[in-house]
Amino acid sequence: MEHDAPRQNLAISAYHALKHDIIRGRYAPEEKLLMSRLKEYYGVSTGPLREALSQLVADRLVVAISQRGYRVAAMSLAELNDIYDARAQLEGLILRLAIERGDDDWEASVLATAHRLAKVTEVSSPDELLDGWDLRHKAFHTAIASGCNSPHLLQMRDTLFDQVERYRHLWLQETVMSPQALETKRQEHAALVDVILARNAEQAANLMRDHLMTPVPIITRVLQARGIH
Repeated sequence: MEHDAPRQNLAISAYHALKHDIIRGRYAPEEKLLMSRLKEYYGVSTGPLREALSQLVADRLVVAISQRGYRVAAMSLAELNDIYDARAQLEGLILRLAIERGDDDWEASVLATAHRLAKVTEVSSPDELLDGWDLRHKAFHTAIASGCNSPHLLQMRDTLFDQVERYRHLWLQETVMSPQALETKRQEHAALVDVILARNAEQAANLMRDHLMTPVPIITRVLQARGIH
């Protein structure tokens, strides 16, 4: 199949598959990524796989340990706190700008994505619930951020989001999207929408920062239980 597709498409496909598996914990922090196993598992040759790994190095999910070797990036409490704080600070700034600059179409997109997120419980399995909720949750927050009308700020936001995902997934797994967790998040999102539509920038930014920081204590406990400090 490989010879039928352009090399770039293979590299992109391998990148997304490997990134997904690192975020979901298929590979442990600091685990060595053996090219022979990766080539077999993902069905790609050395060239596209190296391109994918190089991009993951840029994403700070993988570390190059020599000219030919790669490891999954380490995880730490210091990085957890720094990434989450940076993301919460940036999201607060972006939200202030969105409230200042967002138009009626922006408000409509925030309402629509919030509505879809609130109805995500109608699925058949825990994995479907987690994946479905996560996709709609990302769409909701992306809709809010889009109102800032700054491509550069949104690019910075995407970079921080990617770096936080591996930590954030530990929180998602720990809560297993329980009815209680879903209801708590639904209430937080509803409160966010209310202050956003009221164009209360100060209160909205504070709520957003608090909302984004809630997983940190849970992730901290998970990491400590795994011997990560």
